[in-house]
Amino acid sequence: MSVKRQWSSKVGIPFLCVALLMTAACARGPSEIQTIGQAGINPDLHAMAIREVRVLQSKGQRVWCVPFARNASGVQIRGNANTWWAQANGLYERGKEPVVGSVMAFKGTSRNPMGHVAVVSEVVSPREIKVDHANWKRNKISLGMSVQDVSPLNDWSDVRLESQAGSYGSVYPINGFIYPDAKSAPSNEMTQPPMFAFSAAPTQSN
Repeated sequence: MSVKRQWSSKVGIPFLCVALLMTAACARGPSEIQTIGQAGINPDLHAMAIREVRVLQSKGQRVWCVPFARNASGVQIRGNANTWWAQANGLYERGKEPVVGSVMAFKGTSRNPMGHVAVVSEVVSPREIKVDHANWKRNKISLGMSVQDVSPLNDWSDVRLESQAGSYGSVYPINGFIYPDAKSAPSNEMTQPPMFAFSAAPTQSN
């Protein structure tokens, strides 16, 4: 066997493994997308948030989006929904990627001056999520409402909500997503492929 062929056989297989691993890492199927941050919802907090709403409704009192989002997500911010994004700066991780358990913060507009907050309950696809929130429909909670990303850059800066079954309404501008803790925030680090050490030097054939 020649030096060239023996060296090729030693390094060819490891590099082939690297290529296969990198290909596998890039292939993420729909089932994986659906389970992003699945552990982000705390069932106890979520149940408590719903109970609080039921109590208020039974007393004939108003139901607001802010207390529900705070109780359901654990994000301890108070004040109008349009202030949450700024208040979260330095307290919580923020970003443009929806993650289960994160709070979607709506911008204040002329039609919706106080903004709105909703808790992400499911990531359906890169451009669709489901949210749980209160007072989108006056004095009610809406669970599992579909939300579509309609932003030109696919960055979740503009969304439409399925307020009525099968019907998506107007476009609403979004600041982004507030992550309750560091574990729920998406990682921006690129996964590094494994490194292979070559201990054997090429040798001449006899």
